[in-house]
Amino acid sequence: MVNQYEVHGVTPDGQEAGVLAFAQQKRLAFKEQVTLYTDDTKQVPVLGFKARQVIDLGATYDVFDAAGNPIGLFRKKFGASLLRSTWVLEQPGYYEAVGQERNLFVALLRRFVDYLSWLPYHFDFEVNGHVVFSVERKWGLRDRYTVTIQDPNLDRRLVVAMAVALDALQAR
Repeated sequence: MVNQYEVHGVTPDGQEAGVLAFAQQKRLAFKEQVTLYTDDTKQVPVLGFKARQVIDLGATYDVFDAAGNPIGLFRKKFGASLLRSTWVLEQPGYYEAVGQERNLFVALLRRFVDYLSWLPYHFDFEVNGHVVFSVERKWGLRDRYTVTIQDPNLDRRLVVAMAVALDALQAR
């Protein structure tokens, strides 16, 4: 049993530009680790993230490039996440971006009404009150997300890792 992810690029006019990365995540892994590859042959890694701790409700995940060099990290803010999931993304030489579920009502419904956990959720990541990127879950039979990056200084690899993590780790 695995979760499978495909990251697709789009052109400025919104047209499909092909697969940028592929990943599979084993469910119930002892220590969370996800590696993204160039395609489903899983021969050439692009980036990955790995939990620092085995079990921790506010775990920190280090993000690495293809060569295994650290490029940043993200962590869940446990206390703030009790009502609305809240994450922090850190890029060296950049401010912390704090992302939170956009809609409190949807967040509460997803937490307290089990059969509504499928409701789409959206995250906005902000720095000093300005949205630097957002992740929006789309309606449909399969989980699909649209990621919009507003800040050109933000490392796209970190954003991709965070977007995959939002799906892979959100229910944990």
